[in-house]
Amino acid sequence: MSDSHAHSHQQAQAPGPAIGDLLAPPIDWSDHPLTYYEKRIIAIGNLLREKGILTVDEIRRATEELEARTPALGARVVARAWVDPAYKARLLANAKAAVEELGIPTDTINHLVVPENTDKVHHVVVCTLCSCYPRQLLGEPPDWYKSDAYKIRIIQDPRSVLRERGVHLAEDVEVRVLDSTADVRYLVLPRRPPGTEGWSEEQLATLVTRDAMIGVAEALSPTSR
Repeated sequence: MSDSHAHSHQQAQAPGPAIGDLLAPPIDWSDHPLTYYEKRIIAIGNLLREKGILTVDEIRRATEELEARTPALGARVVARAWVDPAYKARLLANAKAAVEELGIPTDTINHLVVPENTDKVHHVVVCTLCSCYPRQLLGEPPDWYKSDAYKIRIIQDPRSVLRERGVHLAEDVEVRVLDSTADVRYLVLPRRPPGTEGWSEEQLATLVTRDAMIGVAEALSPTSR
C-alpha cells in the first residue's frame, strides 16, 4: 500500500476524542463508537481516580503537558542557536543543559546530542530497534519514522531516501546516519537558510520543521513560507 493511499484513508476517518477527554469524568460517548484502546484509557482513568492515586485535574494537567510537546519547541532551540553563537556552542557541548536554558524540560531524556549539519556533513536520525525519539522537543514521532521500510532503507541507502524527500546533497558531503536509543536521543541542527540575515529568532523558528530536525529535510527557505 502506498503512503498516499494510507494518508488518504487516515484523513477520511473522523478524529477520535483526545486522551485528556477520555480520562475526564464520565461523558456520554454514544455518538462516537469507542475503540478497544479508547475503552482501556477510560477504564484506567476511572481506576486511578477510584483508588485515589490521581485526581482528574492531575490527569488533565499531565495530558496537556504531553499534548504541548510539539516540534515548535525544537524549533525554538534551533532558532536560538542560529542567532546566538555562544548558545550554539553550549548546545553542541551539552545539549540538555542548553535546552533547559529555554525552559524546556528534558527529564525523560537520558542523554541528548545535537549534531550540526554543515556544507560537508549531513546527519539523519533513525531508531533501528523501536522508535526512540526526543518527544519532549518534537512531540510524537511520525508513522514513517517507526516503519521498517524507513529503518532499513535509511541505513542501507541514505542518499536515495534523502533525495526522495527533496534533500539533494553533493557527492563530497558525508552522510552520517545516527541510531537513536533509549539512552541517547538526537536533535539535528539544520543549516540556516541563506537570505535570512537580520531575521528575528521568532521568524527563523518558522523555517524549522520537524523533518529538518530529524535530518530528512532542510530548513525551509524564506521564499517557501
